[in-house]
Amino acid sequence: MDLHHLRCFVAAAEELHFGRAAQRLDMLPSALGRFIRLLEEDLGTRLMTRTTRSVALTDDGAVLLKEARALLTQADALAGRFRTGGRKRAAIIRVGAIDSAAAGLLPKLLHDFRQRRPDVSVQLVEDKTVRLLPRLLSGRLDLALVRPPERPDKRLEFAFLLHETAVVAVADRHPLSQRKRVTIADLENQPLIVPERRSRPHSHDLTMKLFAEAGLEARVAQIADEKQTIVNLVSTGLGLAIVPRWTSRMATRGVRFIRLAASDMNKLPLAAAWTRGTRDPVRDDVLEMLKADLPRYAREA
Repeated sequence: MDLHHLRCFVAAAEELHFGRAAQRLDMLPSALGRFIRLLEEDLGTRLMTRTTRSVALTDDGAVLLKEARALLTQADALAGRFRTGGRKRAAIIRVGAIDSAAAGLLPKLLHDFRQRRPDVSVQLVEDKTVRLLPRLLSGRLDLALVRPPERPDKRLEFAFLLHETAVVAVADRHPLSQRKRVTIADLENQPLIVPERRSRPHSHDLTMKLFAEAGLEARVAQIADEKQTIVNLVSTGLGLAIVPRWTSRMATRGVRFIRLAASDMNKLPLAAAWTRGTRDPVRDDVLEMLKADLPRYAREA
């Protein structure tokens, strides 16, 4: 049995929905279905029954789910012990971060950490939450700064850090560009650039919820995935965008970032994530320092 096929089966069995399971694993539903069929062929039994409306486990599937969870936990723990031992010798930590945290929090955090632990080499990966979490589970990352998922994987630990404040990105020739502060009402009927919900659910939902809270409907003019792409599109005058304040550190000519009137919804959560049950002295040093200095970091978020 291939461990990757088992991970696909466990995700599908826990979600009982191929779309959600594929999103959790950052793959296409068609690829997920293919891996599960390969596993069924390998074992010589049907594990799941699938119709256009529902997914259900067979009796053999229910038995395998229990055994597969235990097997994967054991495999992850075994790999974790060796990876942790290797990192102790090499003094390396691999950190992943979403784009706004990479622009705003990481430079300060790494500056402070290097003063405290100059012996440690830091490897950085910038990506979306949906791609960073699988890297944690596979052992390719030791720590990640992410948006906490709607359905957290029980194999991961999450620690809430802070809320990032949202601002409005506008082209510098836009009529609103000279304002110091705007409200959602000021953005009524303005074309908006928003990320795809599948890859950035928090950022997508923030825009929709802010407009719903104001009793208005968001006028989505363009879907774009990367923050840098969104800001570049704003600079062309294609539309406005509601983004984390740290995004303003991504220097783009022709764009201004304006405060958005305070709202309980005008926040984007940021969390630290790592693999549950693992020991890593270097990672724990980063977390300890991060938590101790959190008020200072949060003031600029």
